[in-house]
Amino acid sequence: MVEPLTNNIDDVALIFEGGGMRGAYTAAVVQTLLAEQLYFDWVAGISAGSSHLANYVSRDPWRAKASFVEFAADPQIGNWWTFVRGKGMFNAEYIYENTSAPGQVLPLQFEKFLANPARIRIGTFQADTGETVYWTKDDTPTLMDLVRRVRSSSTMPLLMPMVHLDGHVYVDGALGPGGGIALDAAKADGFTKFFVVLTQQRSYVKRPTSGQAIFNNYFRRYPAAAEALRQRHSNYNRTREELFDLEASGQAYVFAPDTMPIANGTKNVAQLQAAFDLGTAQAQREVPAWREFLGL
Repeated sequence: MVEPLTNNIDDVALIFEGGGMRGAYTAAVVQTLLAEQLYFDWVAGISAGSSHLANYVSRDPWRAKASFVEFAADPQIGNWWTFVRGKGMFNAEYIYENTSAPGQVLPLQFEKFLANPARIRIGTFQADTGETVYWTKDDTPTLMDLVRRVRSSSTMPLLMPMVHLDGHVYVDGALGPGGGIALDAAKADGFTKFFVVLTQQRSYVKRPTSGQAIFNNYFRRYPAAAEALRQRHSNYNRTREELFDLEASGQAYVFAPDTMPIANGTKNVAQLQAAFDLGTAQAQREVPAWREFLGL
C-alpha cells in the first residue's frame, strides 16, 4: 500500500505540451521538477504531454526518461512494417497498452499515481463529434483506463490508428482549440497562473499542415477532424501568443527549449540522449527562476 502523497503548489497549473519524441527534452524537465520536489496539484497534458503527466503524477523520474530515450531502441516500437500492417508507424497498442504493467518494459507506478491527490486533465479529440475531451482521474480507475486514454491523446493522425473508446473515435488531442497546449482547460478550472513546458523554441511558428488532401481522405468519415487539422496551426500559434502575453504580465512561466535538435519521429537513442542532456542543463539553470515564480 502506497502512503498518500502531498503537493506543495496549488495555485499554479502545470501544463505539458506534446511533440512526440521531442519529449526527450521535456523528460529532463519532469526529472528536475521531481528532484526539486516541486509538486503541482493540477497537471494537464496533451499528446506526448499526457505521458509526461502520467510519469510526473506517479513521481517516477526513471520512467520519465526511459519513455522518451532508451525505449526508442525497442524493436517493437514501430516501423514501416507495423505501419503496413495497420498498427501505425508508432505501434501505439504496444507502446501504451503492452508496456505499462508490472514486469513489462515501462512499468507505471499506478498505485503512486492514484495516491497523488493532484487533479489531472488528459486532452484528446473526438474525431466523430469534433469535441475536445479532457479526461480526469474519475476516468482512470484502472491502469488500462489510464494508458488507453493517454494513447487516445497521443494518436498522431495517419501515423497511428485511431482509438475506439466508450463509443467514440479518438485522435490526437493537439487537434483541439488549444492546438496541443491545455491552457483552455487550466483557465476553465479557474487558474490564473500557469507553468507551461513547451517543446518548440520561442521563435517557432507552426505552418499549415502539408498534404491536407491526404488527411481529408484519411478522415473522410470524420470531417470535423479534417477541419480541426486545417485549423491546428492557427490555434497553436494563437495559444502560444497568449502564453507569451501571460508571461509578460507575470502570470505564466514558459519553459521553451533553447534549441530543439530532434523531431517528433526521432528514434535514434544517441540523439534523444543528447536532447535530454540539453534539457537537463537548461532546466537546472532555470530552477531558481522557477522557484521565484512559484513563490518557493
